[in-house]
Amino acid sequence: MQTTNFNKFLLLWTGELVSAIGSGLTSFGLGVYVFQQTGMASATALVTLLAFVPGLILGVPAGVLADRYDRRLLMILGDGLSALGLLFILFCFFKGEAALWQICVGVTISSVFSSLLDPAYKATVTDLLTPEQYTKASGLVGVAGSAKYLISPVLAGLLLTISDIRLLLLLDTATFFLTVTATLVVRKGITSRKAMEKKSFTREFSEGWNAITQKKGVLVLVILSSAITFFLGFIQTLFGPMILGFADSTVLGVSETICASGMLISSLVIGMVSLKKNRVVILSAALFAAGIFMAGFGIRENIVVICIFGFLFFSSLPFANAALDFLVRTNIADDFQGRAWGLIGVLSQLGYVAAYAISGILADGTGALFSIGSGRGSGLLIVAAGIFLAAISFLPCRIKSVRALEETR
Repeated sequence: MQTTNFNKFLLLWTGELVSAIGSGLTSFGLGVYVFQQTGMASATALVTLLAFVPGLILGVPAGVLADRYDRRLLMILGDGLSALGLLFILFCFFKGEAALWQICVGVTISSVFSSLLDPAYKATVTDLLTPEQYTKASGLVGVAGSAKYLISPVLAGLLLTISDIRLLLLLDTATFFLTVTATLVVRKGITSRKAMEKKSFTREFSEGWNAITQKKGVLVLVILSSAITFFLGFIQTLFGPMILGFADSTVLGVSETICASGMLISSLVIGMVSLKKNRVVILSAALFAAGIFMAGFGIRENIVVICIFGFLFFSSLPFANAALDFLVRTNIADDFQGRAWGLIGVLSQLGYVAAYAISGILADGTGALFSIGSGRGSGLLIVAAGIFLAAISFLPCRIKSVRALEETR
């Protein structure tokens, strides 16, 4: 049974891998298009913010739905309906050039429906696997996540030399059919949750919150995660503007791929050899390394230096993610996984919202203040964010309630 369920997970993971590649094509293409049209990091950050916030806000009710209804059906609806936003943007491009507001509307629509996917997907992993398989699955999920940065950028950069953003949007839309098919196959043989007792949303939110706060260490990790995502949000938002400030989209695509290959290699290592102990120490060490490498990433307008530090930065993230995922997942009851992950998603990613909201404005302002342009202003902010990330990396090892999460396993 364990082998069968893991095979189902692999099929589901394959569908999400394809979906991640498609999403990466759109994300890369829109980022390049908006920055080239406006020359402002703040415009790129605005698109990123509006693509992110709706899914974050709706993450909590999506988590409740993941515990109340068929999780695989929610994944199908989330994947399928999110294509509507892409089709809207594509329609605008076929009528001519898409305006910034039209792109914002499209990515917002896509984000609203995509919010159904993440809690259902994470809870399905728990449904299918045993605790011993969690870290291995986390490594493979990291591989799928890295595809958005590893495969998509270089592919998108190549495609943009022979076509335009319309082709990227068409390919992304086509991936939804493959993802939905994989989810339909996995859905067979897994018990639906439609028969469970219906409770009020308020009560289910409360149960999700109680699942998180039952152990103080889990809540501390969630709060710490919000601080971590704030600093990571700077490099996510300003990666493109920094490089486009002195290079073209092809160089950007290749550099993103080289940097993200670090995440792929680390994820594969974690997928083959589980992290069996000292996960709190691994978490702190990985965060410290990420901060140092992040600072190095933004220090110079040299593509070789950027790729080296970017590779090292991305290689450290899967270790932090795997350790954090295990510490949280194994300290929350299975029956509350969906609503708990919905709340965790909101709380831990508030840092991204803050970073997306201010990073572009700060980059443009820094560039104007020192007369160095938005690209170099983006680099300086990435350096500062990396230093702060390294500074807070020691907290997990120094907080007793966080260490207790591993000691009780």
